[in-house]
Amino acid sequence: MATQEHGEGLVFHPMDQFSIRPLFGDGAIHMYTPTNATLWMAFSVLCIFTLFVLGTRGRATVPSRIQSVAELGYGFIHKMVADVAGKDGLKYFPYIFTVFCFIVFSNFLGLLPKSFTSTSHVAVTGLLAIVVFVTVTVIGFVKNGAGFLALFWIDSAPLPLRPLLAVIEVISYFVRPVSHSIRLAGNMMAGHAVIKVFAAFTPLILISTGIGVIVTPLSIVAISAIYALEVLVAFIQAYVFTILTCVYLKDALHPHH
Repeated sequence: MATQEHGEGLVFHPMDQFSIRPLFGDGAIHMYTPTNATLWMAFSVLCIFTLFVLGTRGRATVPSRIQSVAELGYGFIHKMVADVAGKDGLKYFPYIFTVFCFIVFSNFLGLLPKSFTSTSHVAVTGLLAIVVFVTVTVIGFVKNGAGFLALFWIDSAPLPLRPLLAVIEVISYFVRPVSHSIRLAGNMMAGHAVIKVFAAFTPLILISTGIGVIVTPLSIVAISAIYALEVLVAFIQAYVFTILTCVYLKDALHPHH
């Protein structure tokens, strides 16, 4: 939140919310140190387990509310994989569904007060994107052998342009994990930072009544509007990450243009 330091005016740090801190103490962070990021990723896994294991344990013909939510999510991603990657891609549905669930729960948990948005860090989204990249590349070579390289050779283009287009396609292919990860992390970070900026102006009514009477209500309205937008963005970004994974899988399964 905003503070006043040494009479210099309003001071706030919207990016502090993305700082990774150890859960215990204030020492250095090592690869084995439990942090706030570790905690909230664990909460995401716990939510997935609760919804899809505990929530569907007593499966019934007339589903309960929690079973209905689980079945809706399952059917939604299953149809996405079938429509985009084809029937051949359904064997990889468990992995794609797990990625979607982890991202969507991480995004929504990050909207809770005092929470931490793990998907706002490229270290998290980058790892997810690299795993997708390596997985689809391995699948492409295992399934098609050297024929997977046809993905970079556009037969429908004029022959003189094909080598140039092949270079562009190779560069585009290796840029995939970068764009895949930055898109998700950037969108989650930007929305939360904007909310924090507007939240910093709400105490102005206590600091300067003249300006605060106008600015504080406007800030609250802006926060509410952006928060509603972030709820939508939290789902859309999980959807975009997942559908791009399906597109990349389709390229690996059917590389011929």
